[in-house]
Amino acid sequence: MKSIAVASPNYSYVGSSTYLAFASFLIGTAFLLLRYVFRDSMEIVVGGFFYVLLATLVNSIVLLNLLYHFITKPKKREIFAIKMLILLANIPIAAFYFFVVISIN
Repeated sequence: MKSIAVASPNYSYVGSSTYLAFASFLIGTAFLLLRYVFRDSMEIVVGGFFYVLLATLVNSIVLLNLLYHFITKPKKREIFAIKMLILLANIPIAAFYFFVVISIN
């Protein structure tokens, strides 16, 4: 008798949310350091502003995807909750960076 193997869905794309959070953190930190080094450059502030808008959009889409999987996959909730918390950890960091940038000069 043959057994039928049912492939379980692969959630490897969910792991990329951690990489996205880390990349967002690194790029934001790079903009903060550039602002600190080049204090008179308004281009860095404008570039950082547009980066924050883009990062907010992309991270929000990924967060909604994780939330969807959190709701629809009850057996994997712990994994999705951890991924969402890692992604949300960038919010207080971004707020801190904002206050640092406005206090420079």
